[in-house]
Amino acid sequence: MNQGESFSNSLYTDQMHLAERELSSFIAAVTELFGAEHARLSAEDWLDESELMDSPPRSTNRDSRTVTIAASARLASRLNVAIHHQMSLGTSTADTKVSPIPSSNCFASTLLL
Repeated sequence: MNQGESFSNSLYTDQMHLAERELSSFIAAVTELFGAEHARLSAEDWLDESELMDSPPRSTNRDSRTVTIAASARLASRLNVAIHHQMSLGTSTADTKVSPIPSSNCFASTLLL
């Protein structure tokens, strides 16, 4: 293996570790906020979105944050559908496990400071 291949493999390994941490953090947050079932579905969404990226699998340009954003959009859509479905059935949404996000964690609030 030449030095270029070794460097490429090292970058690929680093990207894989970053992606693993990103997925782990995303799933932990979804579990805490919305429960285990949404976390399971969101993990599948994250992996699906990762596969849909234009970059080749061994690319060093893969951006796991972009994958998380896409999986978050799928989660938001799924939650929105569930809430509308509950409302159309006339059931209460009070039992839905949705925790507010503290404003200190919101990106928009940091822009206002």
